Amino acid sequence: MKRIFMVLLLLAFAGRPTFGQWPNFPTPDSPRTADGKADLFAPAPRTPEGKVDLTGVWAAVSPFRVPIDVPSGAQLTPWAKAIRDERRANESRDIPTAKCLPSGIPPDMTRAAVPIEIIPTRGVTTILFEEFNNWRQIFTDGRPLPSDLQPAWFGYSLGKWEMDVFVVTTAGFNDRTWLDGPGTPHSEDLKLVERFRRPDFGHLEIEYTIDDPKAFMQPFSVTVKFNLLPDTELQDSHCENERDAPHLK
Repeated sequence: MKRIFMVLLLLAFAGRPTFGQWPNFPTPDSPRTADGKADLFAPAPRTPEGKVDLTGVWAAVSPFRVPIDVPSGAQLTPWAKAIRDERRANESRDIPTAKCLPSGIPPDMTRAAVPIEIIPTRGVTTILFEEFNNWRQIFTDGRPLPSDLQPAWFGYSLGKWEMDVFVVTTAGFNDRTWLDGPGTPHSEDLKLVERFRRPDFGHLEIEYTIDDPKAFMQPFSVTVKFNLLPDTELQDSHCENERDAPHLK
């Protein structure tokens, strides 16, 4: 029971509400309502090249939840089910975040109330994660995936625009991250496609398509909605040398 409590505590901390640093400092060029607040329903901004500008600090409305959101036809393979059943039986003892390790993608992108910041620049879009101050790069300069993919925590990401949708393809993951808190695994064969849509100033949608034939019977997609957190910045949030780890033994 003690371990269960600590795992829940860690997960709760990971999903804590946040108000960011420099709260209420007006973001330049943000559209405003008559009372001076950011107009979240104003048109989505665009870059000088005419692309939708994804810049901003975003928080997922609800997390990516494999057991709940996966279509029934994309059920786990026997290999993946056995791993998830074992993790449930041992009360998520080896959950990566308990060891200051990344949750991976989508979890690190979609943890409720723990924001991300998207920073597009020429040739690369950077995504900062408040949790553990991690980051990922999405290259948009036309390069191909490396010919020899060395397994990485966040894989290797390439992005391109299809009309107003930013499409990101990622491969080359290691198999050490979980797709969710209950322990749904993936293999190094995982291929992830993300489709970013910003319908207006204050809202973002990302459709995640998971393709991993070792873990799932067929590919499946889940859409997660995000809200803009205007007039704030990410907090300094580091994992402090596994201070919680002794409590999980």
